[in-house]
Amino acid sequence: MKYYAPALCGVIFAVFLLQQIPGFTEAFLLSGFDRPWTLVTSVFLHGDPMHLLSNLFALGLFGLIFESRFGEKRLLAVFFAGGIASSIASAFFYDASLGASGAIFAVIGVVAVTMPRMIVWNLGVPMPMIVAAIVWLLLDVAGVFFPSSTANMAHIAGMIFGAVVGLAWRKPENRKDSRAVDEKEIDEWEERWME
Repeated sequence: MKYYAPALCGVIFAVFLLQQIPGFTEAFLLSGFDRPWTLVTSVFLHGDPMHLLSNLFALGLFGLIFESRFGEKRLLAVFFAGGIASSIASAFFYDASLGASGAIFAVIGVVAVTMPRMIVWNLGVPMPMIVAAIVWLLLDVAGVFFPSSTANMAHIAGMIFGAVVGLAWRKPENRKDSRAVDEKEIDEWEERWME
């Protein structure tokens, strides 16, 4: 186990330091499809310290949970693919966007579907992971109708992407891989670590 989740957090933090250089953020910010590399680079940018710290906390927590169950290669695959999916969604709805939230929501989507009974705290209340994910998703859906500085569509796209990946990993025909998950393994893992 190489623990790529903390490494990703370190890279994101280092990029935030580089953002203090004038013009850096603008060079890598997502603002449409005219600069395709920004579909990836914008994932590593953050708007302010609070935005950065909340994403680092979520990535550190759910990234480590994901990585302990599925491995570092799958974490990177879901993080980057989910980040690109959420960036594409953002480009259709927002003039500009940045942040790792969509990629993190993809990770959360996989965790919610494959470890649904794991207890997490959400809004100060302990609840099963699947319920927490639905609450976060509903808050983002509501956010679409009450515009703010949050790219809610990126969160929604990331969560849907992650949930689809998680559901695919639960299908019997996809369990040949030694890292694949089945219902019995999910139950055993949750009984051992969550109860």
